[in-house]
Amino acid sequence: MSQGSALAPFAAVFAEPAGSPIRELFPYLSRPGMISLAGGYPSPSLFDAEGLAQAAQQAMAQGPGALQYGATEGLGELREALAQQARERGMQATAADILVTTGSQQAFDLLVRVLVEPGDTVLVEVPAYPATLQALRLAQARILPIPMDEQGLQTEALADLLAALPADQRPKLLYTVPNFSNPRGTLLAAERREALVQLALQHGFRVVEDDPYGELRFGEPGDVPQAMPGTVRAAGERLAEPGANPVIYLSSLSKTVAPALRVGWMLADAPLLRRCTVAKQTADLCTSPLTQSVAAFYLASGRYPATVQRARQEYQRRMQALVQGLDAAPDSGIRCSRPAGGMFVWAELDHQIDPQKLFDAAVAQGVVYVPGKAFYPANPDLHTLRMSFAAPEVPQIAQAVERLCRAAAQSR
Repeated sequence: MSQGSALAPFAAVFAEPAGSPIRELFPYLSRPGMISLAGGYPSPSLFDAEGLAQAAQQAMAQGPGALQYGATEGLGELREALAQQARERGMQATAADILVTTGSQQAFDLLVRVLVEPGDTVLVEVPAYPATLQALRLAQARILPIPMDEQGLQTEALADLLAALPADQRPKLLYTVPNFSNPRGTLLAAERREALVQLALQHGFRVVEDDPYGELRFGEPGDVPQAMPGTVRAAGERLAEPGANPVIYLSSLSKTVAPALRVGWMLADAPLLRRCTVAKQTADLCTSPLTQSVAAFYLASGRYPATVQRARQEYQRRMQALVQGLDAAPDSGIRCSRPAGGMFVWAELDHQIDPQKLFDAAVAQGVVYVPGKAFYPANPDLHTLRMSFAAPEVPQIAQAVERLCRAAAQSR
């Protein structure tokens, strides 16, 4: 057999690529009896399978055309329904302002491809969603962290950083999850939303507002519904000149309807949408027209508001079971926040606890979570962790708390 030349190497950014730190936990989930507080999976018990089955029947009743390719921009009926949702959240939107994507994660990836070149500065609230950091690393961006507190991204720290940056490091983007952030679960204060838009206008960078959890706001005592939180994009419409809104809005049906639909979207200005559409053409041509049609029929059915309300109420019950369970065990050394919505609880560990020993002991006890180091681009706070309360039922959450407390006692 003749010896040929060695195959060409991988691209530099894929020479030793780091995978998703959350998906690397998946092997633990197959262990018998394991309770997962790790992945941000919505609860299957809350999926409106009946309503989605009806929507699927309607989609297929349109004939063979339902199985054809579709426009890259997305199905017109779905874009109009999503624009109506945006208007209900206080944003100006028409169907022409929306690009349907294969999940909101694709929307962010398209933005990075269109806007970020190697070495460009991108600002990210920290702790941050790991897939965001992953996309930026593959784009070879220069990631600058912006700290958060109980009221979300710290705009005063952002202003100080921007004032100190040299002109050649002017940021292209800032990424934020203002409503019940992943992983901290915080809600960005109203005054900080306006301050963020003002800084974006002053310094000429775009704000990527990722809002998959905004509709999952918990109620007040007595199940009094809370008004949905505002959006940073709506603040941009108030503060910017017409056509100069620096805020790009992303969202998804994954957390409110079903992740298998893979339906997300981007709301942005026409020049940016046009370029993202071209980028999407090279990625997947279009998001599945069949699942878009199912989503459009489902939204038109009138079942969506009740589905979201059930999720709000059930996730609030599960959050309370997790937080109150840990609060009742103060000696555990695990101190957690109480989010007002979303799917996540962020916790801090007493410094007497060894974080790696805790993780190993928790897995041995039969519970898994995401260590906090997964959410930092550098210099992680090792004494932190994220727990998702969405997928497990309340009795499982009570068991998980018991197992975590036993693991903590073994980790000092």
